[in-house]
Amino acid sequence: MPETEYESAFWNERYNRAEFVYGTEPNDFLRAEAGRIKPAGRVLCLAEGEGRNAVYLARQGFQVTGVDGSQEGLKKLDKLAAENKVTIETVCADLADFDMGVAQWDAIVSVWCHLPQPLRRQVHAQCVRALKHSGVLLLEAYTPHQLQFKTGGPQVVEMMMTADALREEFSGLEFLLLHEIEREIHEGPGHGGKSAVVQVVARKP
Repeated sequence: MPETEYESAFWNERYNRAEFVYGTEPNDFLRAEAGRIKPAGRVLCLAEGEGRNAVYLARQGFQVTGVDGSQEGLKKLDKLAAENKVTIETVCADLADFDMGVAQWDAIVSVWCHLPQPLRRQVHAQCVRALKHSGVLLLEAYTPHQLQFKTGGPQVVEMMMTADALREEFSGLEFLLLHEIEREIHEGPGHGGKSAVVQVVARKP
């Protein structure tokens, strides 16, 4: 089975349950940094899954598009959006095939979007092109140190991210924040406990 089909099947199985695997509240880092996004701006959420971050942003008045490879995840996104009385455009697509466009977005949000390294570099290069002038990138991901904690994320070191790698992959953006930290994360049954993460806030000049 091709890797993309495997990934889709994996996430469809994970999301095909009543409970929200990562909860319905937004990621803490996103909540803290969302004020950097242009009011009412167009926001693209990568690997958006069940929709908690997209719904939060839509409630703040942003025009949100969520892309994910799991149809089951996007069904739950639609349900959560309806419950919160917001509208979100959804796209079911593999990020290997998804075209972000050029200078299309006021912000791109990447929260726990862990990809194989070659694809990750491709997607991150697309992010730089796809942001508008003064558009912002908000990213949180696990670092290799997360393997010590086993509180969430892929159990494959090659899919983790470091500040040094992201500085290179997002060349062309101005970094307002780029650091690796350890923090407590509690997001539904999927993420819980001390975690090692990298956080990025970057702006397109």
